[in-house]
Amino acid sequence: MVGIVLISHSSGLAAEVAALARQIGGAQVPLAAAGGTEDGGLGTSPDRVTAAIEEVDRGDGVVLIPDLGSSVLTARLLQTPGDVVIADVPFVEGAISAVVAAGGGASLDGVLAAAEEAWHVRKL
Repeated sequence: MVGIVLISHSSGLAAEVAALARQIGGAQVPLAAAGGTEDGGLGTSPDRVTAAIEEVDRGDGVVLIPDLGSSVLTARLLQTPGDVVIADVPFVEGAISAVVAAGGGASLDGVLAAAEEAWHVRKL
């Protein structure tokens, strides 16, 4: 199953989006929140993201979903084409779409495509 890592500057934001995505998409999806710094501050930590990738990797690939700024830079440092990929998507909607697709057994490309479809989800 494809794993998913949510990378945010805020540990609370990453954890809450992960909780929401799990409730909607299913608890069986390998999903990790990698938010904040080691000391609990705002920022991103390559070590935390690396640990999260290792936690969710089941051999079918990992999708990284960063929120903004340095989380994107951190994701770029850790991407491996065909194995660990970055989804350029809205954070909440993309996370939910990715988790639903992964829970349905989609491939790495399928999970990435589902997350990218979140750009087209209208609220009104």
